[in-house]
Amino acid sequence: MDPDAVPRPVAHAMVTAERIVIDGRLDEASWARAEPLTDFVQSVPFTGHPASQRTVARILYNADHLYVAAVCFDTEIEKMMVAGLEHDFNPGAGDIFGVTLDTFLDRRNSFLFLVNPGGALRDEHTMNDSRNVNVAWDAVAHVKTSITDSAWIVEMDIPLTTLRFAADRAEQSWGINLLRRVRRANESSYWAPLDRRYVIHRMSRAGTLTGLGGLRQGRNLTVKPFAVGTRTEGLPPLAPGGDVAFDAGGDLKWGLSAGLTLDLTYRTEFSQVEVDQEQVNLTRFSLFFPERRDFFVENAGAFSFGDVTERNYRMGSSPQEFTLFHSRRIGLKDGRPLPILGGARLTGRTGRNDVGLLTMQTRTTAEAPAENFAVARVRRNVFGTSDVGLIVLSREPTGADSAPYNRSVGVDANLRALGNLVINSYVAASAGPGAASDGAAGRVSVAWRDRLWNTSAMVKQVEATFDPGIGFVRRRDMRHWYGTVGLHPRPRVSGIQEINPYVELDYITDTRGLLETRQGLLGFGVSFTEGGNLQLEVRDQFERIADPFSIFTGVVIPPGDYGFRDVSVSYRSSEARRLAGSASLSAGRFWSGTRRAVGLGGSWRPRHNLFVEVSANRNDVDLPEGSFLADLASARVRFATSTTFFGSAFVQYNAETDQVVSNLRLDFRHAPLSDVFLVLVDRRHLPTGVTLERSVAVKVTRLLAF
Repeated sequence: MDPDAVPRPVAHAMVTAERIVIDGRLDEASWARAEPLTDFVQSVPFTGHPASQRTVARILYNADHLYVAAVCFDTEIEKMMVAGLEHDFNPGAGDIFGVTLDTFLDRRNSFLFLVNPGGALRDEHTMNDSRNVNVAWDAVAHVKTSITDSAWIVEMDIPLTTLRFAADRAEQSWGINLLRRVRRANESSYWAPLDRRYVIHRMSRAGTLTGLGGLRQGRNLTVKPFAVGTRTEGLPPLAPGGDVAFDAGGDLKWGLSAGLTLDLTYRTEFSQVEVDQEQVNLTRFSLFFPERRDFFVENAGAFSFGDVTERNYRMGSSPQEFTLFHSRRIGLKDGRPLPILGGARLTGRTGRNDVGLLTMQTRTTAEAPAENFAVARVRRNVFGTSDVGLIVLSREPTGADSAPYNRSVGVDANLRALGNLVINSYVAASAGPGAASDGAAGRVSVAWRDRLWNTSAMVKQVEATFDPGIGFVRRRDMRHWYGTVGLHPRPRVSGIQEINPYVELDYITDTRGLLETRQGLLGFGVSFTEGGNLQLEVRDQFERIADPFSIFTGVVIPPGDYGFRDVSVSYRSSEARRLAGSASLSAGRFWSGTRRAVGLGGSWRPRHNLFVEVSANRNDVDLPEGSFLADLASARVRFATSTTFFGSAFVQYNAETDQVVSNLRLDFRHAPLSDVFLVLVDRRHLPTGVTLERSVAVKVTRLLAF
């Protein structure tokens, strides 16, 4: 079967007046009368083949609830794998059942619910037909599972107040797809068949759920107050003798309409967020650190603008190269938190428009003046799954010690055509009180990806004075040309799922046309049926350096022309095993010398509720300007005693700074979306044993629904 060629399936939801008890047993009579959804089709490893294990799903509803159930039969139930008990567990590490709902039937956006056999829930909100995934979205949903000698069973209650839909429509149809994953076989199968290059929230390929009527939206108003106590000590500006502080605040979420949600936050605080992952920078450009704070991660896709990526396409650039709105510019300075007084966010859709409005206000500290950050984003849906948009950003000082203001504006178009063609383009400009901030950037990229071909081309330019005050720009004063051609044949060879030969070329000049970087890459990848992946790459690179830069403490690369070539090989085993790992090796010329790099990683899960992950990376660099070892190592333990109490311990070592960073997080979910956090952070200088930073925080939250 060709998943792209078969019609999209249709299911009918049955209304029920019976009280459904969520206990994982499906013993209510309504479940037996509901339409069974079966005949799941493999996406991987054998695209188009019937699923190896039978799944029977059913859907019921009443005016206030949607009920989803599934019996996941398994002929080797003892080999079933559970990927942890914590909320938002790793979905790739175990068996799962999933449902995604396109409640406006726009074939673009969805609410996703994934459940594992242990009863843990992962919820996401997806936008733009799989382009943007909001992992921080949290739903009030009730899930129970049970396990028999031949199946594991899911029973789920999704209150309709959790979702957004057109409540004024008497009769409704929603987009829907269902997923069953059998981890030990590296098998993912779908009710609405998908090719292996897609995932469950590719809503343009979803089925349809009909028969919904008389749905009530509810008040859609929640308040989530918090209280937090912290003790910090360490080197200045931290208090050496220790400083104890207490704070309180809260968030309000209000569904203003079927499509629009208002979020208000007061004295926003992020002590429960895990520390950043350490990185080594062997380039002359800034590192990109991703946003980890839930308030900003939630609905981040509504404000995305810049070097977008498309799933399974090689695009030549990514948001780690340029994004006009990078929320880490708000409330953080050099990785340290700055106090946020509060803010507001309005996101959602009205008609054919997706909108996002955000304003945040920080408070004055000794390190930084008070500032206001504001963003307005609108996108117009055109031609089905395409869009055109506008974004305006402002960074305005509000304190006595005023910092320079900054404005940014951009227009973009993201077009999809012929099923496999994507065209991404934007033009952006920045402005400030002086000419040093008045600049522009732009990009046009065209890409094609089908079952065999993967090819794209891009041209991008960033002026030297382009400086968006709430964005991230890795490289300025550049014109970047990029092209790639790759193949994805699926040979009829036992054990091999797909091979992928490809070539890439980057040609980067300054805006006057002088060559600065040229890179050619020849690669070959192999995806194995059991889930492993092997990658080989040969890279040839030229760099012209106009100004010296520090590559490591005490090691400076002088100006000049440099040409170097390296070879790398990497392998990652399947996550289907309790003991999994990865390894990478590379060696070759590097600037004026040589570099040998080794990376090792592994994970072990002795029990379904205990995961151990380790990684180590060494860069052995030998240069005339100086030789050094750039080492990174980390170890993480994730554990849970139930679906309401879980935690993690994370230890990192960075050789360049000679620092060890430890982070312990415990989370007790005492009520839906209500938590008690205990967080310990310790950062110390290893050779001297001096504590650079140590903090302990206790945070309590409570969700109140009205």
